Amino acid sequence: MAIPGYDSGDVVEYTLDRAGARAEVVAGVVPDAFGLERSARDPTATALADSIELVGLEELRAVEAFRIELVYDPSALPPGASPTDVAIAVDDGDGWTRLESTVDLEETTVSATLGERPPGTTIVAVYAGGDAGEE
Repeated sequence: MAIPGYDSGDVVEYTLDRAGARAEVVAGVVPDAFGLERSARDPTATALADSIELVGLEELRAVEAFRIELVYDPSALPPGASPTDVAIAVDDGDGWTRLESTVDLEETTVSATLGERPPGTTIVAVYAGGDAGEE
């Protein structure tokens, strides 16, 4: 995984292999406390994997780019769903908001690249078919 347009030496990468999660950050300040862990919260009903917590997210400063990649379970998609109807959703405090996402069918991953911090700390891969917008 790489953030397009950024030198690999400027990117700080975090992985949570057992949960299939990866984050890459380009920021002026990335605290030692930042990282990924399994969330104790129940994910949204359309979740295709366990939810993940972005720990120490509030402490990131001068964020230029933030990329999230999550593994998802394609067998959890509803019958007849397109395998590309997958997105990353973030609990922003008012509900689950889908991020513009890209699906890699071969790796069964979904990723989102932002120019700022995500709007919340809990993220999950979700079925994104039907209505666009919030979960």
